[in-house]
Amino acid sequence: MKIAFISDIHGNAIALDAVLEDIEQQGVDKIYVLGDICYRGPEPKRSLDLVRSLHTEVIKGNADEWVVRGVREGEVPEKALELMNLERQWIVELLEPSDIDYLASLPAQINTTIEDIEISAFHATPTSLFDIVLPNADDQQIENRLMNANEAQVYVYAHIHRPYIRFLNGKVIMNIGSVGLPFDGLTKSSYGLIEIEDGHLKTSIRRVTYDLESVVALYHEVNYPNAEMMSKVIKTAKI
Repeated sequence: MKIAFISDIHGNAIALDAVLEDIEQQGVDKIYVLGDICYRGPEPKRSLDLVRSLHTEVIKGNADEWVVRGVREGEVPEKALELMNLERQWIVELLEPSDIDYLASLPAQINTTIEDIEISAFHATPTSLFDIVLPNADDQQIENRLMNANEAQVYVYAHIHRPYIRFLNGKVIMNIGSVGLPFDGLTKSSYGLIEIEDGHLKTSIRRVTYDLESVVALYHEVNYPNAEMMSKVIKTAKI
């Protein structure tokens, strides 16, 4: 059984196309989506339509929440608040009311058992869409913030756009990175792959090349409100 976990598409449908093609080539049996589908990319509607066409389990990320109700004071630096809400408004105008309802209705967690392997998946932490747990967090932080809410063998999350795999107390902690906006300096989409067979478990991070220049061009073609900054992030994979 091969399971792919994708997240943080951020309206980058070109990157999502490439990842879905790679997933098909890997012979994946099941895809889960861990949120942040539309916000901050040039193709929010196509990104959402692609995700919905998968007919699979999808959970909410912080950026999905922002699309639904806007960015609030205290959630981002004060100097960025007005611009981020301008970006949000641009995106909302491209979506249907049913799309907003869909994002609003998404659950916050996936808890599943596959061949006796329990997997707990969430966007940021089990109790928050916004909290940040970085790859260099100490063992106590990982345990307290990611592992205490649910009992599982594998914990999968996203949100930080920096993929890693870590092992703690006989458990696997996996951050799957970002499809559309990697922040780790490698300008390739990232997703997580879990393979389970006869009780054996294998985890890996896949990095997928996509057409960066086409995405940068799209930001400008569609008059995205923050095109220059977002283009720089695409080209450098850094914020």
